[in-house]
Amino acid sequence: MKLQKLMSLTRKAVDEFQMIQPGDKIAVGISGGKDSLTLLYALSGLRRFYPSPFSVEAITVNLGYEGFDLTPVKALCEELSVPYTVVDTDIAQIIFEERKEANPCSLCAKMRKGAFNEKAKELGCNKLAYAHHKDDVVETLLMSLILEGRIHTFSPVTYLDRTDLTLIRPMIYVDEADVKGFQNKYQLPVVKNPCPVDGYTQREYAKELVARLNHEHPGTKERIFTAILNGDLPSWRDRVPKKNRAKSGS
Repeated sequence: MKLQKLMSLTRKAVDEFQMIQPGDKIAVGISGGKDSLTLLYALSGLRRFYPSPFSVEAITVNLGYEGFDLTPVKALCEELSVPYTVVDTDIAQIIFEERKEANPCSLCAKMRKGAFNEKAKELGCNKLAYAHHKDDVVETLLMSLILEGRIHTFSPVTYLDRTDLTLIRPMIYVDEADVKGFQNKYQLPVVKNPCPVDGYTQREYAKELVARLNHEHPGTKERIFTAILNGDLPSWRDRVPKKNRAKSGS
């Protein structure tokens, strides 16, 4: 995927769900993976010409693993002229050494998000950007159906009232395959996840299920995503069709 296509798909999501308003300062969570680095490219490029002026801050929450070298990520941020902050924490030590959590993912995510939100507020950001893509949207819906018995996936825009921050997901129209293509084409400096329990999860199960369905019934993923767009899920119903954007001021 070329940068032009990434920018086009990102702008489509930003426009349709009115994700960005003039003066926004957006904190991008950088894990070091391909998704977050692709989002960094997308928003750093979009800010140069988007009609609503906004700024970007890149933030990585360092969980405290040895050998987690973020030097390549720092260099990319400098190349893109995006301020970069690393939040050093003892999350890994707390979870694996002190608490010895048998199922650490939930607590880790909660602590990581808390550190990220706190630093974003400290830097004066009013919005957070996560790098969830189209495949994540579809996989989350299937996980909710299978494991929880409800029709649900995350929203394009979510207001977090406890922190007075708004969470946006500008890559919801981008396929994971295109993210991988972008990574290869632009040689993104991906940093390997050092987590000792990184591996097979419910998310991986859902990913494999979507791939199998899509193989057996080509177009399944797109049809599920279209059903989400056309459904009445909270926040997704706020989508502004292109013909109405001028009237709404988008």
